[in-house]
Amino acid sequence: MIVTTANEIEGRDVCEYLGIVRGIVVRTPTVFQGIAGGLKSLVGGNIEAFADACETARQQAYDRMIQHAEELEADAIIAMRYDATGFAQNATEVLAYGTAVRLR
Repeated sequence: MIVTTANEIEGRDVCEYLGIVRGIVVRTPTVFQGIAGGLKSLVGGNIEAFADACETARQQAYDRMIQHAEELEADAIIAMRYDATGFAQNATEVLAYGTAVRLR
């Protein structure tokens, strides 16, 4: 599956737009990540435990977006983006989305 943030794929023509595809994940840090992150926040700097939780959520949302595109028999996803929103206390929604297309 070709995935790009661009609106086109060089050297390929879009022959059909299949619509928006998305993958959504709502994550909270694990107990360990919460404790480690809380301790790190006392001294400042990058909170690796939280960064790991964010990266896992992005990857899961991306994988779900790919699965959605495969269900539509897409060849590619163009204009791919991520979005994240605080959902509830200590929970974040991560959304990966783009336009599924068929290529010539």
